[in-house]
Amino acid sequence: MTQAENAKTFAALHRPGDPLVLFNIWDAGSAAAVASAGAKALATGSHSVAEAQGWPDGENLPLETLLAVATRITATSKLPLSVDFETGFAREPERLADNVSRLLATGAVGINFEDQLIGGETENGLYPVYPLVEQINRLRAVRAAAQAADIDLFINARTDLFLRQKDGATHPDLIDAAIERGQAYAEAGASGFFVPGLVAPELISRVVEAVRLPVNVMSMPGAATRSSLATLGVARISHGPFPYWRAMAKVKAWAAEAMA
Repeated sequence: MTQAENAKTFAALHRPGDPLVLFNIWDAGSAAAVASAGAKALATGSHSVAEAQGWPDGENLPLETLLAVATRITATSKLPLSVDFETGFAREPERLADNVSRLLATGAVGINFEDQLIGGETENGLYPVYPLVEQINRLRAVRAAAQAADIDLFINARTDLFLRQKDGATHPDLIDAAIERGQAYAEAGASGFFVPGLVAPELISRVVEAVRLPVNVMSMPGAATRSSLATLGVARISHGPFPYWRAMAKVKAWAAEAMA
């Protein structure tokens, strides 16, 4: 299957009400394990890839290392691969487009593309989000780079509004801003809308109803079950860093037992 065909296959797996489950991976070995469990597609998680290579999350991992990891995964698996591309490792649209072209050369057919402004002035230790107009222009640059490569890249546009506010009681106040971003990202060329940190079913339902993109939520403590999310019309469920953390906890426990 060609890369272009893999891209179409991946996009078709996003069905509202029958969500694609992505159990996030961090290297070729974890990709093989997840594939053997019956996965229909693969997706890296930025936190997991970074920690597995000895770097903290937040684009501290060198882009070249991420590209090498992606290349190795696509070389060893025929499943469609989506790469957590964080903010694209660049702020300016020109550099961003170049980075996307380099990523496409690895064989990946999807990306997560977030709107937090890594390197911006922090508030309570958290980065701000990009101004909406700037993020729209960045998204357009990503789409243009994919079109130039003749690949229908699945751009999973992520908003960090909810991750920045851990207190779920504040999330109703953020929902209108999130919907505005989702609608704007759709117009700018996004393929999906990712709302990590949002777990309240009534708020997820509002996003699904208002944004004309397949909606992705993260499976995390406090989140609804897969069947409940399907009922809400969710099209994609990912697992973020949790598979890596659980795997490393098992390794640590096993090592401690072996050396006791």
